[in-house]
Amino acid sequence: MGEQTQPQTQLQPHHDQTLATEPLNNVPPQTSSPPAKIPCRPRKIRKLSPDNTTTEPNSTQITPTPATQSPKTTKSSKPKATQHRALVVHRIVSRPLTCDGEVDAAIRHLRNADPLLASLIDVHPPPSFETFQTPFLALTRSILYQQLAYKAGTSIYTRFIALCGGESGVLPDTVLALTPQQLRQIGVSGRKSSYLHDLARKYQNGILSDSAIVNMDDKSLFTMLTMVNGIGSWSVHMFMIFSLHRPDVLPINDLGVRKGVQILYNLEDLPRPSQMDQLCDKWRPYRSVASWYMWRLVNAKGAPSTAAAVAAAVAAGAALPHSHQEEQQQHQQAQLIDPINSMFNLGYPSHLL
Repeated sequence: MGEQTQPQTQLQPHHDQTLATEPLNNVPPQTSSPPAKIPCRPRKIRKLSPDNTTTEPNSTQITPTPATQSPKTTKSSKPKATQHRALVVHRIVSRPLTCDGEVDAAIRHLRNADPLLASLIDVHPPPSFETFQTPFLALTRSILYQQLAYKAGTSIYTRFIALCGGESGVLPDTVLALTPQQLRQIGVSGRKSSYLHDLARKYQNGILSDSAIVNMDDKSLFTMLTMVNGIGSWSVHMFMIFSLHRPDVLPINDLGVRKGVQILYNLEDLPRPSQMDQLCDKWRPYRSVASWYMWRLVNAKGAPSTAAAVAAAVAAGAALPHSHQEEQQQHQQAQLIDPINSMFNLGYPSHLL
């Protein structure tokens, strides 16, 4: 009975994306000095030949060890041609919006794809994005700021940084060394302490690392980060846009983006999250930039989604509890929120907004 050939899985990249490869279930190990800047990847699409005779510099292959064959063969022996076939898992990694020309490319695409959005682009300056935090620090900060007003969150964050010896000292081992009692003394609740420790343990165990987060595709990243206690879907979407600068993120649960879509397309009702993908499909592969314009639209219209509520609740959304039901309840409580102003509570500087 012949051996079965394990099929290769291929993903088709969107417009300005790069195809890379990595082995299945390969999680890069944690590095002692996590990258502070997200690399800009070339637009070139790499293709692997069918026989895998060549390997790209950054690609990884797993080749099964051939079985030992006897020097003597019989007429009934059948060659196992598929035995040496390499297993390659493809991964799509998009260029961050901080790369030269990416925001301009996004605006050109959105102008051509959506005339209504084009008119909105004309009256607002383009967004700017720049790297200012490592992934672990950004995720830690989002947990600390949840459910707090900006001033209170900043006060606790400042004391937390002092405990760690500065922002450069916010590392998994340092966070795990802080006891719940120490964290309680600076105003961090017991629940948030458990969230911080859960994140740090996943880093320490190699489940997550800064390098893995930077290089992971969007779908895998969403799955991995929502495994962390205290980090919900809204938090991940904001992290992907404002910390990793991923170009094609659509926060379907964000009230500001949904309200902006309603205003832009003159819809009678607020679109449901389940409708957002279809309504915004024309924005691919730059839905992050289009979402930014939706927040601007809501802010300019003075729609009842302003400062007081999301200032407290968006910070709450920065690290929503793992319970999906509780996450929904907190979003319902934040019905009057300004998405732009709320980003301050996540530690995003104003010039990025």
